[in-house]
Amino acid sequence: MTQANPPVLEIRNLHKSYGELEVLKGVDITARKGDVVSLIGSSGSGKSTLLRCANLLEDSQQGEILFEGEPVKWRGEGLHRHPADRRQIIRIRTNLSMVFQQFNLWSHMTILQNVMEAPLTVLGEERGAVEERARALLAKVGIGDKCDVFPAQLSGGQQQRAAIARALCMQPRALLFDEPTSALDPELQQEVVKVIKDLAREDRTMILVTHDMRLAADVSDHVVFLHQGRIEEEGPPEALFGHPKSERLKQFLSATVAA
Repeated sequence: MTQANPPVLEIRNLHKSYGELEVLKGVDITARKGDVVSLIGSSGSGKSTLLRCANLLEDSQQGEILFEGEPVKWRGEGLHRHPADRRQIIRIRTNLSMVFQQFNLWSHMTILQNVMEAPLTVLGEERGAVEERARALLAKVGIGDKCDVFPAQLSGGQQQRAAIARALCMQPRALLFDEPTSALDPELQQEVVKVIKDLAREDRTMILVTHDMRLAADVSDHVVFLHQGRIEEEGPPEALFGHPKSERLKQFLSATVAA
């Protein structure tokens, strides 16, 4: 990849600790424009931590994070390392919209207000343009008729689709999904899975932490299997799911299918 066309997100040799507990032990991830990268692995393998470090919601202790070729600036070292440029953090987070497991919608705002809030307050966009875009996105995810209701009046699947519309309304360079279906009943999961599959077909850049192996297989260009904070195996989905090489990945997939 030339410097004129760098990856949207590149992580090199990332280490993350909580005190004495090392959660990430030198991880490399690359997501180019239009890539869908899925992170899989057992609970505690470091998947969600990696996603939060990528979006600078968590500080890492070693390694590089580059957004469109621009490295994050740091000050301090080790457990005292923190991002050095607040404006850079805001700019990167604005362009890496995150969809959380628990929706995180503001309960006192309507669904339309939830979707509009960040473009208005963070980006300072004009209200009319934001509202038009927000209504179109809510229609896109199948809840255009829910603009004026509050989150508590929606099902979990509808709330997660609203959260995806909210992330899209920022017009980000990439979407980061942290277990977007794990808090939902199986029937409601499929509503959200459909939206994610539709987005993948639109050539959007996405990094997806998921326990849903079928979703990872269906939408991914590249799958990363994390085990105890390291990349145990990675590659195209047909290779990882069809012909796993490591014994640990074979065990994981066998347990996942059995569950």
